Amino acid sequence: MKFYRPLLAVAAAALAAVSTVSAADNELTDQEKAGGYCLLFNGKDLTGWTCRPEFWCAKDGTICGKTTVGCIPEKNTFCIYKGGEFGDFELHAKFKLTPGDEKGFANSGIQYRSKVADPDYCVVGGYQADMEAGKGYTGILYEERGRGILAKRGEKVVIHEGKDPKNPKKANIEVTGSVGDSNEIEAGVKHGDWNDYVIIAKGNHLQQFVNGKQTVDVTDETAVGAKTGIIALQIHRGPPMNVWFKDIKIKKLAP
Repeated sequence: MKFYRPLLAVAAAALAAVSTVSAADNELTDQEKAGGYCLLFNGKDLTGWTCRPEFWCAKDGTICGKTTVGCIPEKNTFCIYKGGEFGDFELHAKFKLTPGDEKGFANSGIQYRSKVADPDYCVVGGYQADMEAGKGYTGILYEERGRGILAKRGEKVVIHEGKDPKNPKKANIEVTGSVGDSNEIEAGVKHGDWNDYVIIAKGNHLQQFVNGKQTVDVTDETAVGAKTGIIALQIHRGPPMNVWFKDIKIKKLAP
């Protein structure tokens, strides 16, 4: 437990730092500037980002991802931050999702410590802080183009080397505890409205929070667990959907 206490303190401090004083959209407070945060999105255009323009744009102070009946991606595609890689950090962003038709589908995520797999189609693989219009996935840790679901909402897990002894197709994941009840955490998600996502990555320890509630706590002991990588935003292939992001800010942490 000695390993977790400092990081939980960091998490609490990070959440407090961005909640004590409000700022205009896509701007930093003086407190945030002094704390070392920087903005990844300027609120005006996609300077510093690359994407497929048929799916992504800057609109009304947001990064907007949209698919329609006549314009569906052939595979998951991403809006990728080009300003370098991040290793240990605290990232904060606001997101909103809405389905584009009666099927009720909308799925997205924030990629971190990730790698570009297909630059032409802006495809990314790596850790993903998941989100959706439904009730099953917001807050989970997923590994895009990798090991799949690494932690369900509410879980505290350790990922060991090798494969699951009971299922060689899956990673060797041990659930060691809980950070809260999945249904109670999900009840705090504001569907169709703005939500706060916080990601804290330090060493092999990953924590995610939605609207102030911790959703997962993951220690990835494997050699394939990325220690650095890019930030990107996902739009999922499938039925029409909409996703918006704003107030994307990050603070590097000392190793």
